[in-house]
Amino acid sequence: MEISIALLNFCYAVAGALLTLLFMVGGYKTFDKITPFDTSSELKDKNVAVGIVVGSVFIGLGIAIGLVIGMGLN
Repeated sequence: MEISIALLNFCYAVAGALLTLLFMVGGYKTFDKITPFDTSSELKDKNVAVGIVVGSVFIGLGIAIGLVIGMGLN
């Protein structure tokens, strides 16, 4: 019985991680559309300021969505 609970929790963790990544990709695409510049080209040009902002967006989305999904799945 304990193995099935552990397996179910593992499946919840994998599902939560996949949903978090999906929302992070959506958040990046939304961020790219609302900014007046092309984020991808600025990152290719090694613009450090844009890199810091995009990293901050990923961290914020990851924490927020991860907590919401984690609380919802348990």
